[in-house]
Amino acid sequence: MPKLKNKSGATKRFKVTATGLVMCQPSRKRHNLRKRTPKMKRQARGTTVLHEADGKRVLRNYLRV
Repeated sequence: MPKLKNKSGATKRFKVTATGLVMCQPSRKRHNLRKRTPKMKRQARGTTVLHEADGKRVLRNYLRV
């Protein structure tokens, strides 16, 4: 059986840490930023860790780990 490929969109959006957690960018930071409060824009910087259940789903369905 051939190797399973990762979903190419998921490889651009998620990163797996050495301990197996899934890192992602916070949402709602692409457009309409004039509506967002400065606090929201500030807290949406950097990366965050997905919840454990969501991380397992991403690994199993999209990253094929």
